[in-house]
Amino acid sequence: MAPAPRTTAFLRHYLVAVQFFTRLPVTRSLATWVGFSPEMLRASAAHFPGVGWLVGIASCAAFAIVSLFLPTTAFTPLAAAAAATACSVWMTGAFHEDGLADLADGLGGSPDRQRALEIMKDSRIGTYGAVALVMVLLVKVALLAVLGAVSPTAALAALLAGHVVSRFWPLLVIRTLPHIGDAAGSKSKPLADAIPARALAVGAAWCVVPLAVAALAQGLDFVGAGLTASAFGLLWMHRLLARRLQGFTGDGLGATQQVCELAFYLGAACALGAR
Repeated sequence: MAPAPRTTAFLRHYLVAVQFFTRLPVTRSLATWVGFSPEMLRASAAHFPGVGWLVGIASCAAFAIVSLFLPTTAFTPLAAAAAATACSVWMTGAFHEDGLADLADGLGGSPDRQRALEIMKDSRIGTYGAVALVMVLLVKVALLAVLGAVSPTAALAALLAGHVVSRFWPLLVIRTLPHIGDAAGSKSKPLADAIPARALAVGAAWCVVPLAVAALAQGLDFVGAGLTASAFGLLWMHRLLARRLQGFTGDGLGATQQVCELAFYLGAACALGAR
């Protein structure tokens, strides 16, 4: 059987990422054509930022629709920010938020590494997870509302770029830390092998257009501040996972995405405030 053309393989790997990380239907004949295997999931890692395109565009649409149809008041940006955040949570099935809550429960519940990993496997949410989840969602909505109050365009630019870039950073976690946890039951086990440099390059390429659009709309300082804050979020999460768990789990990757997304919004908002 002849190997699939590069464009076909690219599309299939992208659709595997969409299937794995969103609620968007990849079913029936399309699912049959795409196929699924641990090897394909591993290859699809390069397209995680590409999934951020879909989530970011949908979130931007939710923000814009609410902004257009609600009366213009001081609370309109807040409502639009809440709608955009709710849209992103729905599209992903709270996949990353679940990882954030599980990681917070594990690390907050015990200083012992093995016990923390056991707590993270529990499907029930605890106090630390609930607090972390509520705080991150509240701060995310608040920052988007601040951006929208200054300029709706700034909020839209930050939403798209933030969703894409925050899905690139976990690739560096996979690249630099070992996978830990239950190999048989872990959804992230196919990602355990180090991501090749080519996959990182593809992931970075997905980020170019959203960042360029944000730079054209709001300036290089806006993009630079968002990227810098998001990178610091990555460094903090990388250090936390390395120190407390000596590696990464799927929950750790989800938590990294959430922290880096929030940090991008924070950096972008600070850039507007410094003008």
